[in-house]
Amino acid sequence: MNKKTRTIAVLLLSAMATTAIIPPSSQAAAATMSTTNAPVNASLEGPRDAKEVEAFANSVFKDMMKKHNIVGTNFSLVADGKVLVSTGYGYADKEKKIPVDKDTVFQIGSVTKQFTALAAMQMVDKGKIDLRGDIQKYLGGLKIPNKTGKKLTMYDLLTYSTGFENDDIASYYSTEYVNKEYPIKDFLKTHMTTVVRPPGEAYVYDNFGFLLAGYAVENVSGMPYSKYMEKNIFNPLGMTSTSVRITPDLLGRMAAHYGPKGELIAMEGTMPTEKPEGGIISTADDMAKYLIMHLNKGKYDGKEILSQKSIEQMHTYQYFADKTIPITTIGFEGYMREKMNGQHVILKGGNVTGHSSLIVILPEKNVAFYMTNNDDNAQFSIDVYEAFMNHYYPKKSDVSKPTYSAISEQQAKAYVGLYENIRMNSFRYKVSYSNGHLVSETPSGKHTLQMIHPLLFEDESGNKVTFNKNAAGKIAYMYLTTLPEAASMAEKLNVDSPFSDVPANSKYKPYINNIKALNVMNGKSSHIFDPKGTMTQAEFSQVLLRAQGWDKQPYMIEPNKKQMVAGLPNFQPNSPITRQMAAVMIQNLKQVEPKTKVKLSGTTDAWAVEAIKALVSQGIMDPDTKVKSDGSVNFRSKELLKRQEASALLDLAFNYALPIRH
Repeated sequence: MNKKTRTIAVLLLSAMATTAIIPPSSQAAAATMSTTNAPVNASLEGPRDAKEVEAFANSVFKDMMKKHNIVGTNFSLVADGKVLVSTGYGYADKEKKIPVDKDTVFQIGSVTKQFTALAAMQMVDKGKIDLRGDIQKYLGGLKIPNKTGKKLTMYDLLTYSTGFENDDIASYYSTEYVNKEYPIKDFLKTHMTTVVRPPGEAYVYDNFGFLLAGYAVENVSGMPYSKYMEKNIFNPLGMTSTSVRITPDLLGRMAAHYGPKGELIAMEGTMPTEKPEGGIISTADDMAKYLIMHLNKGKYDGKEILSQKSIEQMHTYQYFADKTIPITTIGFEGYMREKMNGQHVILKGGNVTGHSSLIVILPEKNVAFYMTNNDDNAQFSIDVYEAFMNHYYPKKSDVSKPTYSAISEQQAKAYVGLYENIRMNSFRYKVSYSNGHLVSETPSGKHTLQMIHPLLFEDESGNKVTFNKNAAGKIAYMYLTTLPEAASMAEKLNVDSPFSDVPANSKYKPYINNIKALNVMNGKSSHIFDPKGTMTQAEFSQVLLRAQGWDKQPYMIEPNKKQMVAGLPNFQPNSPITRQMAAVMIQNLKQVEPKTKVKLSGTTDAWAVEAIKALVSQGIMDPDTKVKSDGSVNFRSKELLKRQEASALLDLAFNYALPIRH
């Protein structure tokens, strides 16, 4: 798994527990169950017998660990206030042959978020934080820029609907941070982001929001976040092996970190050091105690950790894309509803480099489980979850297929346009109209969207797509229930024509408009684009990073900068960029597979040949570049790149252009 793929894991698995695009079809779900030898007993009413649960777990984990090449994992399951199983499988350290057990320490990543939500709700219970009040009151003077005129609240932070411009600005991970100290307050002073969408309007998986929530707890309580969690949550629950900080004792019991091929990798540190959005470490035994508290309506061993009212808010969906599609509770989420088998399930996944975790709670069934594995494979936990649901809570009846309605071309105008995933700018979608239905073009291909009712649609595979309105009553967002897109809504962009020097009949106008709408490449001024002007190598590199869509992930910026210029003989930031250099830089980041054979005519340096052939074979070329009938093309490799040509290359390479596949 390369760094970029691992980043998708961190982003999405933080959002639920998935490393890559999850097959959306029900056939994939059926295939998962067929890989395990676990007995299926339709008469079971949930896990109740410890021996039966142990037999089920042993079978499933044996099969799934083999299927996914998992080094080590732990698992705890509670029901009706009792721990039915708390155990480990495989190795915490395969080199030293140290097995995983219930006391092995793992980094739980974004499972931390619902601990932070619990802490915030404790402050709400005590009357120290108003859940619906302005969050500014609880930040000790730190100011949040807000362009919307609507106050930001703790409720918005905890339901992933803040409206922040950069939801991952706190995503700093590196081995260099392991032994350094970065206080939360100091980090926030230099990394504060801006509220650009009305809070509560759009769902976006939000790391920064939970960092801010944790700091509010820290500031109002008058003690560091780690101390607050220890005093008010970990100690009352008897979670003696759980901490926000990696202490020497817990580090000595921590599972090693492995990559996708089972290779040992280094543990990464974070900035800031204490991460309310993803920094807790724990064990299967400790997490079982935490789950018992949740199932016992906020109480543990006679002590009230959280009021029943607040715990029920954490267990009840608060934010919906459609009334049939709940997304978040306070702190928890509900992805992959097709795997819930009609049950009320809340989940929280977590991921750091080398460790992946998942919590599953069925409040109405008084059942919950926790698991973690010591690599980046989150599909493993999803498959275990699916096997668990199919075994203990199988589907009782098939859901009837919805009735579709035609949509007129006039009605479709409100939906048609270009959309960009708010959290992951690299995911872009084009919506158009055709013969009574909408058509979406996404990185995975073209999809026909049939209307169930205005704002709710379904594609040919049964995946739901919603459209959501803004405060003005206009369609402003699109939500795809398939992962990885489900980590955020996509925002509809204003694709206008502001540039007076781009003729209406210009072949480049659509590309220029798209690139402008995506905030990838602006004009020389608000009305001048300078289409035939040239660019320096530094200017193009900045635009390229924005076009790629990973520029909001802090720890991806430097690796992408290095990858972008790999193989270039002489990168000179202040010199004009040639077409062949631009092609190599695009291919370095895009990595498209050559589709057809291309013969280059004209003059091209050897270091650029393969990159140009790959791009041209996938149709990534400006309108003035044509492939002749014999398959030859003159890319005009050594000419300087014009701004309009850059807009076409970037739009085709990184927008919704087909038939490129990832």
